[in-house]
Amino acid sequence: MITVIQRVTYANVVIDNEVVGQIDAGIVALVAVEKVDTQKDAERLLERILNYRIFADENDRMNLSLKSINGGLLLIPQFTLAADTKKGCRPSFISAAPPEKGLQLFSYLQNLAKNSYDKIEFGRFGADMKVTLVNDGPVTFILRS
Repeated sequence: MITVIQRVTYANVVIDNEVVGQIDAGIVALVAVEKVDTQKDAERLLERILNYRIFADENDRMNLSLKSINGGLLLIPQFTLAADTKKGCRPSFISAAPPEKGLQLFSYLQNLAKNSYDKIEFGRFGADMKVTLVNDGPVTFILRS
């Protein structure tokens, strides 16, 4: 699984003019599922997102995790992260999981997250979403499970 995490001061996701998820300070995680991914990958990815130390401590060093600041988490499925962009001018999605597997693993990740953390919101798999965020820093990382 691939995710881009961004430290934010605010974020929301809108589908059909309706806000379906919104957080204040925390992390927006854009998540893609690849063909080779398993439930273990989802478990490891969630553990890393919740514990990745990207928030400032009292010395202004990135030593605090999402859990330690009790921040919000907005998980958004994003198929296009699985694109192969190494050559040409058009992305290839050969390594991306088929939609059924992508939905199954993203749903598994959602359920894990709901059972592991209280301040969590979600985008919707397969939907046309509009994401608004204020990237704090900017601080952005790519994580792979």
